[in-house]
Amino acid sequence: MNKTVLITGSSKGIGAATAILFAQKGYNVVINYNDSYESASLLCRSLVSNGYSVMTHKANVANKLEVELMVKETLYKFGSLDILVNNAGISQQAVITETSEIDFDRIIDVNLKGVFNCCKSVIPSMVSRQSGKIINISSMWGQVGASCEVAYSASKAGVIGLTKALAKELAPSGITVNAIAPGLIETSMNSNLTIEELSDFVNEIPLGRMGSADEIAAAIEFLASDKADYITGQVLGINGGYVI
Repeated sequence: MNKTVLITGSSKGIGAATAILFAQKGYNVVINYNDSYESASLLCRSLVSNGYSVMTHKANVANKLEVELMVKETLYKFGSLDILVNNAGISQQAVITETSEIDFDRIIDVNLKGVFNCCKSVIPSMVSRQSGKIINISSMWGQVGASCEVAYSASKAGVIGLTKALAKELAPSGITVNAIAPGLIETSMNSNLTIEELSDFVNEIPLGRMGSADEIAAAIEFLASDKADYITGQVLGINGGYVI
């Protein structure tokens, strides 16, 4: 039986690249989205038309009940949930004095509480089978912090702490938990940056370029594979040398 992967926030960007790669590798793929119905549907139709086993599910990861329903539907359709990729995330650039409590809560709810909700929902089925892989997408700003991104940095630092703690908790059950901390990646999340800002940023990256969503997807697929069975509680930085 093919393994099943649930990828949150996978209608575009890193999530979409990951969904495509896992489908090509023969996994059953669940594309999660919240607002991006058209992008998710288009991606799903494209993959299904090529013979891949893919479905979509709308759920706000910050909502516990919606997450639980998504996991139940996945288990009902595919029989197992072997890999969870917590990719859904939002960001905001603002100095702390212009970051409202509502904005802070919204970012923490999606980026950190969303990871908590999804992990908590999938873990019982993984524990019952004594196997599973959880890959959480953090950020290099969760490692070193970013000016004017206090809420985002805090949420992604929380993901790293959650990853390390959960890895210790689930290791006796044969479940690995790891995080990936991407640097500057060519996705819509960076669309708010001007050409000049992007150029200045790239000039500070030792490898001299932005990363691609496909490069992050490849790392996720590796951590989900049997080749990474002895890796847990780790944070893989993919940032072109920006954070060393």
